[in-house]
Amino acid sequence: MSTVAKSHEIICYLHQIMRRKQLYVFGGIVILVILTWMLSCTAETHSLTSGRVKIALREAGHQLLMKNQDSTSLILPIIQLNESNYELSFNSTLSFQPGDLVAAITQSLEKAQLSVNYRVEVLQCKDNEVAYSYEIRRNKENTIIPCSVRTLPVQCYTIHLQFLDMDVSRSKTNNWLYILIFAVIIFLLVYVMRKPKSTDATPFQNDDYSEIGSFQFYPEQNKLVKAATEISLSKKECELLEIFVAHPNQIIKRDELTKKVWEDNGVIVGRSLDTYISKLRKKLKDDETIKLTNVHGVGYKLEIN
Repeated sequence: MSTVAKSHEIICYLHQIMRRKQLYVFGGIVILVILTWMLSCTAETHSLTSGRVKIALREAGHQLLMKNQDSTSLILPIIQLNESNYELSFNSTLSFQPGDLVAAITQSLEKAQLSVNYRVEVLQCKDNEVAYSYEIRRNKENTIIPCSVRTLPVQCYTIHLQFLDMDVSRSKTNNWLYILIFAVIIFLLVYVMRKPKSTDATPFQNDDYSEIGSFQFYPEQNKLVKAATEISLSKKECELLEIFVAHPNQIIKRDELTKKVWEDNGVIVGRSLDTYISKLRKKLKDDETIKLTNVHGVGYKLEIN
């Protein structure tokens, strides 16, 4: 192999390595962007939801105080106990009908366009026992609102609101995140594991034959096969075609061809090269995508489209 050919192969190899490194970097950036976007969107969504829940509960608390004709008592700061639980409390005692509580919270949450799957518990401040509770579901058949007309006695209460589908929403978000990351990883693995392709139209090769256009070239058997038709090749034709197949769409110098096929075997050749090239052209002429062209004064090139 000439120095020029070796240099070309080294350059192609380095190019493939650089392309793979670029792909790794690109894949890493894609995963990082997806993670950042999903996490920021999730954080922003939770922040917005938390603010709206607090406003809705404060409005519900105001309605309860108004039902008690109480315009002086204060609604204490709404406390977010965890991701899906909130606490509403007052600085004074009060009494209310459970139906008023249900109506106040339902109206406030609907105005805020918040989840309709939630549970409400009214806890007694003195012992933290549940004085009243109910559950709202999208499916009204699963909604439970007991004893809504029995007035609760005057005392200190805290009201806990728990959203029942917060965890489900987060789970769905996480599922999409995992799917996106998995898809990117699979893409990288498929790309890296597949056989690298040269920028030239390199013929397909396996252990037995090479595909040149519509031909199958069997160098060990000195033959071409096209549509079940065998075309015999002489030893010299086969050796020349092997060189061209190894360097498709590249100019091979006359000196290199004669050295490899004739001089290395102790034979001095004159015009024999041109004769064998002409024979190869005739045997490849049935495929218009293949051309064995003469580069005047330099050598020959196997053009594969």
